[in-house]
Amino acid sequence: MTTKAKSKHKYKKTRKKQLWGLVFRVLLILVWVASAVIAAQLIVGYLMLWILGRETFLQPVPTAIYSALSYILASAWIIFATPKITIKLRAKNKNSNNRYSANNKKTEAMMDRNDLGLRELPTWTDIGLAPVGFVIATLLAGVLLAIFSHYFPWFNATQVQDVGFNTYLVGFDRLVAFITLVMIAPIAEELIFRGWLYGKLRSMLSSEISDVASMVVSIFLVSLLFGIIHMQWNVGVNVFAMSIVLCGLREITGTIYAGILMHMIKNGVAFWVLYVLGIG
Repeated sequence: MTTKAKSKHKYKKTRKKQLWGLVFRVLLILVWVASAVIAAQLIVGYLMLWILGRETFLQPVPTAIYSALSYILASAWIIFATPKITIKLRAKNKNSNNRYSANNKKTEAMMDRNDLGLRELPTWTDIGLAPVGFVIATLLAGVLLAIFSHYFPWFNATQVQDVGFNTYLVGFDRLVAFITLVMIAPIAEELIFRGWLYGKLRSMLSSEISDVASMVVSIFLVSLLFGIIHMQWNVGVNVFAMSIVLCGLREITGTIYAGILMHMIKNGVAFWVLYVLGIG
């Protein structure tokens, strides 16, 4: 084997190793986010069940508090605790000391406001794109739901999402549910998925593959995980479509502000139909 052939073979072997390492890191991040969200729900849920009892816990206000606390805990863990854990793990890695300085390791692990999609303040463009995105997401979801309904007889496109509330709410219960579902949930979910996760994947993948490929793969993986997390087939397909548009809005604007507004519009419409009109 000539020197040139050996060099080419070594490059392919190294490249293959790098790509497999990239796949492992991507899967690790996806599992980490999913685990954090599920763990937050379990911790808050079981704690409140133990304190309040089942009957009280299932009332609208405690259920809303449970949802809000779960979102807050998951967001705090992923955005603030994850970088610190990453830094400590790298500090214990003997090989890392030969490759990175302490400052470089900290810089790579931490994410600033730009990485999270929180650069500057919302603009009129963000506000204008939100309803446009909502319409596009609704149409895309309709197409995907029709496809699933046609090819999978077991698929129930009309199944209502169970979020822990009665189908009709009044007074203080309605206000608490509104704050939880239409305000807290969109902010927390956008910070976690289109903020931290999408920013992390885009940064990681763009260093190994083309910018377009990293964008497409990141959008697909974030949207797939977002659908799976909702743990209901028809809702998963619906929010998968929504996430594709939300990721697109982040690409267009560079922030998650338009996505948060669009997410609020989507949840607000659903809230009005389910918990004010009592349809569903």
